[in-house]
Amino acid sequence: MKWRIVLMVSLCLMLVAGTAFAQDSKKEKAALSAAEKWLSLVDTGQYGKSWQDAASYFKRVVSRPEWTQSMQAFREPLGKLVSRKVRSVTYRTSLPGAPDREYVVIEFDSIFTNKQAAIETVTPMLDTDRAWRVSGYFIK
Repeated sequence: MKWRIVLMVSLCLMLVAGTAFAQDSKKEKAALSAAEKWLSLVDTGQYGKSWQDAASYFKRVVSRPEWTQSMQAFREPLGKLVSRKVRSVTYRTSLPGAPDREYVVIEFDSIFTNKQAAIETVTPMLDTDRAWRVSGYFIK
């Protein structure tokens, strides 16, 4: 009798975990799509539009002129994008120095004309209107 209870509890836990994994996976896909769309703006030098389409949190922290200047200083010297491949996608509900919200941290292995190996980190968040928007971007 005990083994049946243990089996039932285990099955219930697996179902709950599987449902949570499926929900996170769906969120990760939506966030990845938003990140790729946003990156296409950055790739084509549309820095003002990328700021406009970013998360409300991002726009409170960085002004449009500051964003444009930083992209001109740090992104443009890399040259044109040659290739970009997803390295990792991780769903999170908290990040250091940011409010507790829903985030997806996405790392890309990227190649630019003037930099052969870069890691781009793009962090979309679920914004106040429930749309995934980029809240952070970093190149290493």
